[in-house]
Amino acid sequence: MALKKVSDKQIDQAIQDLHELAYNLWHSWNPAAQRIFQELSPFFWEDTNHNAVEVMNWISGPELKGRLQNPDFYTRVAAVCKSYRDYMKPKGTWADKHAAPLKHAPVAYFSAEFGLHESLRIYSGGLGILAGDHAKSASDLGLPLYGLSIFYRQGYFRQQTSNEGWQQEFYPTFDPARLPLRPVNDKKGNRVICSVPIGNTNVEFQAWAVGVGRVTLFLLDTNLPQNSQFYRDLSAHVYGGDQTNRIGQEILLGIGGVRLMRKLGINPSIFHMNEGHSAFLTLELLREQLQAKKPLAEAQAFVKKHCVFTTHTPVPAGHDKFDRGLMEANLGPFASAMGMSIDDMMAYGRVHQEHPGEGFTMTVLALKMCRAANGVSELHGRVSQEMWKELYPDIQVSKVPIGAVTNGVHVTGWTSPTASQFWSTQLGPKWIDKFRDAKYWKETLESKKVSDAELWGLRTALRRELVEFARRRLREQNLRHNTNDVAMYDNILSPDVFTIGFARRFATYKRAPLLFRDLGWAIKVLTDKEKPVQIIFAGKAHPRDDAGKHFIQEIINITKRVDLFGRVVFVEDYDINVARYLVSGADVWLNTPRRPMEACGTSGMKVMMHGGLNLSTMDGWWREAYDGENGWKIGEDTTASSDQLQDDLDAASLRAVLENQVIPLYYDRGKDGIPHNWLKRVRHAMASLVPVFNTDRMVVDYTHKLYLPDSAKRK
Repeated sequence: MALKKVSDKQIDQAIQDLHELAYNLWHSWNPAAQRIFQELSPFFWEDTNHNAVEVMNWISGPELKGRLQNPDFYTRVAAVCKSYRDYMKPKGTWADKHAAPLKHAPVAYFSAEFGLHESLRIYSGGLGILAGDHAKSASDLGLPLYGLSIFYRQGYFRQQTSNEGWQQEFYPTFDPARLPLRPVNDKKGNRVICSVPIGNTNVEFQAWAVGVGRVTLFLLDTNLPQNSQFYRDLSAHVYGGDQTNRIGQEILLGIGGVRLMRKLGINPSIFHMNEGHSAFLTLELLREQLQAKKPLAEAQAFVKKHCVFTTHTPVPAGHDKFDRGLMEANLGPFASAMGMSIDDMMAYGRVHQEHPGEGFTMTVLALKMCRAANGVSELHGRVSQEMWKELYPDIQVSKVPIGAVTNGVHVTGWTSPTASQFWSTQLGPKWIDKFRDAKYWKETLESKKVSDAELWGLRTALRRELVEFARRRLREQNLRHNTNDVAMYDNILSPDVFTIGFARRFATYKRAPLLFRDLGWAIKVLTDKEKPVQIIFAGKAHPRDDAGKHFIQEIINITKRVDLFGRVVFVEDYDINVARYLVSGADVWLNTPRRPMEACGTSGMKVMMHGGLNLSTMDGWWREAYDGENGWKIGEDTTASSDQLQDDLDAASLRAVLENQVIPLYYDRGKDGIPHNWLKRVRHAMASLVPVFNTDRMVVDYTHKLYLPDSAKRK
């Protein structure tokens, strides 16, 4: 039967809806919406790193009208847009039922970076990805939350490597008009402009709004003509520049973020500091109270009542610290306006207030001025208690008021389109509402509602997608190096070979080259003719981390060995898109941090819905997740007496587990060619991990443990 002709009115409404949808990142976790934008322009969809705004910019009005006159295409567009409208006007969300006191007193979530989508490069690593996933789950749960961050117009760097394998950084400038950003305007349509005092200068800033489903993220931007070039560039790079730049960014985020909230008439009940970068917000809240003539003790109590803090850093060197001179130069006038000396202010950021030479630590400020604090895994919570015990000299270390809320991932945002379609076909569309339902996942997977053949078919398809993606990227990389024979990269890797994924920041404690500590063994295992292995690396080192860059160079040099060519590869310019292919296609996710330096780590959680398994040291989330049957551990749940000994022990354990357990199990095939015992472990991994290590559970925990207790009393 022929489909009904589409009217002009319907087409006009669909065009309006598509433009609106392009500006809300809800589409980034809705595969049907992504398919619409991809279908509109396959070239621009890929060329712009899946930027729906750019796709819409490049499609002319006449073309869009013409495409929508096709009844089938229009029907699919209309269905997606209806799903979006229904999502944006929910009834009976989790938060409506369980967090009603926050409805008119929202959470303000401050983070120096947000990893929301590959087209919006305002993130550098795990902290930002966690913040982005937090916002997405808050949206799904209907939790009233606003995000605060900075618009970095040059973002985090783009990565290339030289012929010698050395990381090179490039900083392209992003045009807000070509990104899913809307200017923040007042009711008259004029830009909202605020200012922050940095030293003796009032630095003005504007803001951009990003739709993250039902959540709005505000990005602060100092690139205004009325500012000097120095301050215009303040918001140029993620974690860019020197200490002067860093303290300026943190004043902008903390103090500026509060001022923007006030100017927009938003009055949060909770200010959540995701790491210490935004902790100056506590001083702005304190200033407000003091300006209202509140006594200091009462003003401090007010600030603590409204602030919570999450720390992500398990090593002292990772916490921002500023010396007295830098503080005085940048916050001296602000302190004076509060009726304080710079030494009065320094006391808020010092462990030992009586030590005039001690610097100002942002984490100390956050801990002193919040009512609740947490690490991001059970072990990290304990490590943080030990790290900051001197702040609480009169109590036992175990009583130091730093708890733990273990991280998770936004499952629908990280499930690849292929896997998402697979689960929707096998389980029906309601599986996306069951992430916290342990009984559902246990029964679904143990009942074998999804057969081994179907599950293995998914794994085979995802591995093929990863291999072909890697081939394309490797071909592009080597064209840049003027390699004569790039055709060799068309056959690099194999979709039939056991595939290990390793992708993350190339911080040295993550020990990317650990697998190659015994190079002869690695060559033997990787090139075994009957049970071959291949490994795909990706990741960036911080621009000032030469040791991390040397690790990248070491890996790249290994990829060039004749005896390992095609078995070990390095994909440049790691981002959310690269990560999505790797976590979906890898059979095993390798994680080798030196214990206990990984606060949590979430990359391994992203393999869950793709049938991947984890092989990790007993650090961060994995020591809570591992039960002996849902993956494998490297080493023991202990810390050695030296880094050298720890590395030796862990490398030996990694070799033994891979050679004696992981690889044999993978290649143990039934008569039908399917590794049934391997898939038994996959099923158990999904059943035990999916209901726990997701950000829906995490945001629920934050709501109950950190957001609600006091806000419930402030009706």
